[in-house]
Amino acid sequence: MKPRLIITLCFLLTGCTYPSEYSTQMKPLDKDTDYSVTNTKNGFTISIQYSRYQFIPESQALIEGCKSSLLNAAYDHAETSNREIEPINEQRIRLSTGRNGFTGMTSCSAIVSVEYQGASN
Repeated sequence: MKPRLIITLCFLLTGCTYPSEYSTQMKPLDKDTDYSVTNTKNGFTISIQYSRYQFIPESQALIEGCKSSLLNAAYDHAETSNREIEPINEQRIRLSTGRNGFTGMTSCSAIVSVEYQGASN
């Protein structure tokens, strides 16, 4: 089958959607999460791809798990860098979700900018 036909059938039969990708070079964080860190002048930007199986889709549970993984990855990165970071405002997290109804996988991509304490002074 042609890829376009497969995608069309997937969409029509199962309602497949995919989250936006914020980064292309990811490293594994855990079994559900891949992440990427980009250093900035005053801190870093962290992005994740989070996916898990859900028989019954629960978008709020997916979003909370995605945010939690993003925040944990940010604090872990700061700790390994021996730096303290400013508190992360969750309203600044950009998040995109999707679901593959055929496989039952729900996915989330998220990104947030993080500042080191005292970096903007």
